[in-house]
Amino acid sequence: MELTEQQLEQEINALNAQLTGDMFKDMDIKDKIHNLSMKLNGVKPMDSSFDCVGCGS
Repeated sequence: MELTEQQLEQEINALNAQLTGDMFKDMDIKDKIHNLSMKLNGVKPMDSSFDCVGCGS
């Protein structure tokens, strides 16, 4: 299922609300935010099976 731009923004906002300030607890959440932001900003194709070839995420 492909998410719309609005859905991506809502998901990013929901994840940001879950951040605790503890780097270790937030690591997975920040990774998800990073991946969604890349999709939102068109850094990679929406249907790519690779999250990020350049940084390895």
